[in-house]
Amino acid sequence: MRETVLPGLERRLKAALTGDVRFDRFTRGRYATDASHYQIMPLGVVAPRTIEEANQAIAIAREEGVSVLARGAGTSQAGQTVNASLVIDCSKYLDRVLDLDVAGRRCVVEPGIVLDDLNRQLKPHGLWFPVDISTASRATIGGMVGNNSCGARSLRYGNTRENVIAIDAVLADGSPVRFGPINPDLSDIPDGSPLKALARDLLALGAREADTVKARFPQVQRRVGGYNLDALMPGRNDLNLAHILVGSEGTLAFSNRIELKLSPLLGKRAVGAVHFGSFRYATDVAQHIVALGPIAVELIDRTMLGLAREIEMFQPTVDMFLRGDPEAILFVEFGEEDQGENFRRLLRLSELIQSLGLAWDKRGGQWGGVVEVLDPKPQAAIAEMRAAGLNVMMSMKEQGKPISFVEDCAVPLAHLADYTDRLTRIFEKHGTRGTWYAHASVGCLHVRPVLNLRLDQDVKAMRAIAEEAFALVKAYKGSHSGEHGDGIVRSEFHELMFGAELVHAFEQVKHCFDPNGLFNPGKIVRAPKFDDRNVFRYGPHYRADDMTTQLDWSVYPGAGGGFQGAIEMCNNNGACRALTGGVMCPSYRVTRNERDVTRGRANALRLAITGQLGPDALVSDDMAETLALCVSCKACRRECPTGVDMARMKIEVLAARAGKRGLSLHDWLVGYLPRYAPIAARFAALLNLRNDLPALARIGERYAGFSARRSLPRWRRPFRDPHAPLGPPDGQEVALFADSFNRYFEPDNIEAAIAVLTAAGCRVHLPKAAGRPLCCGRTFLAVGKVDEARREAQRCVEAFAPFVTRGIPVVGLEPSCLIGFRDEIPALLKSEEARWLASRALLFEEFVTRELVGALPLAPIGRRALLHGHCHQKAFAAMGAVEAALKLVPDLAVETVESSCCGMAGAFGYGADTFEVSLKMAELSLLPAVRKAAPDTIVVADGTSCRHQIKDGASREALHAARVLARSVAAAREPAI
Repeated sequence: MRETVLPGLERRLKAALTGDVRFDRFTRGRYATDASHYQIMPLGVVAPRTIEEANQAIAIAREEGVSVLARGAGTSQAGQTVNASLVIDCSKYLDRVLDLDVAGRRCVVEPGIVLDDLNRQLKPHGLWFPVDISTASRATIGGMVGNNSCGARSLRYGNTRENVIAIDAVLADGSPVRFGPINPDLSDIPDGSPLKALARDLLALGAREADTVKARFPQVQRRVGGYNLDALMPGRNDLNLAHILVGSEGTLAFSNRIELKLSPLLGKRAVGAVHFGSFRYATDVAQHIVALGPIAVELIDRTMLGLAREIEMFQPTVDMFLRGDPEAILFVEFGEEDQGENFRRLLRLSELIQSLGLAWDKRGGQWGGVVEVLDPKPQAAIAEMRAAGLNVMMSMKEQGKPISFVEDCAVPLAHLADYTDRLTRIFEKHGTRGTWYAHASVGCLHVRPVLNLRLDQDVKAMRAIAEEAFALVKAYKGSHSGEHGDGIVRSEFHELMFGAELVHAFEQVKHCFDPNGLFNPGKIVRAPKFDDRNVFRYGPHYRADDMTTQLDWSVYPGAGGGFQGAIEMCNNNGACRALTGGVMCPSYRVTRNERDVTRGRANALRLAITGQLGPDALVSDDMAETLALCVSCKACRRECPTGVDMARMKIEVLAARAGKRGLSLHDWLVGYLPRYAPIAARFAALLNLRNDLPALARIGERYAGFSARRSLPRWRRPFRDPHAPLGPPDGQEVALFADSFNRYFEPDNIEAAIAVLTAAGCRVHLPKAAGRPLCCGRTFLAVGKVDEARREAQRCVEAFAPFVTRGIPVVGLEPSCLIGFRDEIPALLKSEEARWLASRALLFEEFVTRELVGALPLAPIGRRALLHGHCHQKAFAAMGAVEAALKLVPDLAVETVESSCCGMAGAFGYGADTFEVSLKMAELSLLPAVRKAAPDTIVVADGTSCRHQIKDGASREALHAARVLARSVAAAREPAI
């Protein structure tokens, strides 16, 4: 698997750099794609630790005759960041703010800093970088500069180009040059500077082509195609050579330092969600709305609304603002300093819509109106949903996908309605459809026709649609590249849009900077055909051999009963690379390795099952390494906009590997815990010596792989099932699942849950099965023993069936076990009975807040509680129930830690090889928050492994919510003194 294509280059780089140098096939495969439909295998990947190392790597590549591709988050949608080059990954280490001038509203940054991270650092100073693109959680400033990115509020703030002051860069010959404002006569450039001759040639080119630029460059804000020759035209009083680098897609130089113009933070805003019964009317009205002075006007159509409602994390947002069944909605945002002025403009918006004849009580195209959104929290939720528009589109599960190639054309606002009409007819002519969303304020509506690029006929349709669409855009004097750049998708069409003379001028710009093609060749100039299937992700020979899979993937197409289609749902949008907010992807937040992000894992899986990583790649050590730090938190299931469920995919890989190679002792001890626990519990005192005697811990690490630095759960006298139901005979019936973890290690939690349920008058059943206590099968899934997990799942289904068929809820305490009833067990058994169990399974707090509010005798037990949510509670939107259950305790203020995974993740945190990463995950936010909490704060965590991490890492006892409620019940029953 560790094929190296250029061993000499690899040796030189490893000798010269302290950063990461990887030339193995798996790593190269992870960097072979971006968010476009293209795939080109790079030669190798370097993540330099310093800018100096990056420049050194470029110098070595130049000497070796190898081209270089600078890359940030790899979210490009036009194929800018794929090439047969040496990849310089700036996103891992080159992420510092080098200088900040608050008074001057400027800063200097390294190219790899993520936009959201930069804005977090600027926020305390009342500033932000206002190019607020949808990929802000992962897009790097270097990538934004390379792409001339545009944000939703570009109507006010402009594109990246208008917000870049200067760039310190390295030229292809290694010369360091500062690009920034200059005098037209070049008098401020020293004679010995390498910039002097370059600037003279560029300005001469700009002067020569000035008339052609005026005639052929589209006069719309959203023009990001080609090189910015207009920045070189004579007569400019703001001549800035940095602007020729902006939008150059890394083809001219390598940015070392980027100086940015900053803006004051936006204050309170007012948003109007304008509903339309006619899509055309929505696009036509946009030009009138812009006259009201909004900072953004964003559109989503009916299809996008429907797709968003099917995504769990966006459904509440849609339900919050949606009224009726609109064909389209325009979100109009006002952001003046005076909130009163925002309200006045919102009122004028409503008056405008009424004057145009729209009303809620009308029908058809005249139906509509304005829903006001004034609260910042729902405004932020709407912005998040809008920003995910691309990924919402890509959530379609069929093999045909919305394809980006005419996506971000921009036309003058006066023509927007006619343009969308005519483009829709082009799609229909070729047997497809599109979904519309994005920036109505600037005439740039994203649309992707649905095509299956595995089929020759659909590739031919793509060519025909592109040619007709770009001709249409040209007729309207618009831009074929309005936001997402040129890359492979649009570079071919520059001659159609700009003419042969300007294409030749673009080639001259490239030659002035990079005559030998060192930097990202084949983009903007001398590009391949955009429909060359040899550079497609799904190329002419792309296929997956059928395989036997263990879980139910039937909602997806492709080999392995749909396993292939599930993997291919990853479109490389990179949402999993977010460093804060949400939960996904916890291991990446620690390592910053592309290998350890959901996208990187999905790419490795796709390449493996289609034979592109060599034979048996799916069960190889490289694949095991790829998945080693996936903690199966399930955050991707909820937070990935296309629903990539890496936790479930990992089960398939573990099953295949276990079937071929068997289990290690470590995996056997983890997986078979429920089977040997009844016997082991009898020897609790002996087994617990392992935590007390360091020598035993070291032996356990050597032979069983459990870290000697980590204590193991202490065996306890196990919980014994009662012989009969507990609680009043006529009480509300509930079936309680006593899982293996709580049964053998923390039986107090089961007893607390019973105390709470019976105090509320419930009749508590504890279902049993012959031979041994029930188990959900979670531990077996964690090591790939799917058949054993299926046996355990079937025992649970049979034991709970008499209760489920009577409509009695099944309640569990351990989130990973109970959520398994909803998620894994139906996928394991594929039976109606399993689906019935899933429909009745509730976490303890969900049952309490749904059925027992007002029925519990509760008394104060403390003033504050600090809550850490289990990953699966977050993934299945159960945190609200936990918070609500705790708030039932009188006078208890509940604070939830904004945390990702605690780092334990079942057995993950106990492993000798994963211990360090486990602690680093916890130190991101959880452990610091616990240490900061006052001594009398009640620390709450429902996950048994979460509680263990808090105990080990912060020396604080964390309680299950059931124990907190049980204490409150006990306090209420204490006689008054």
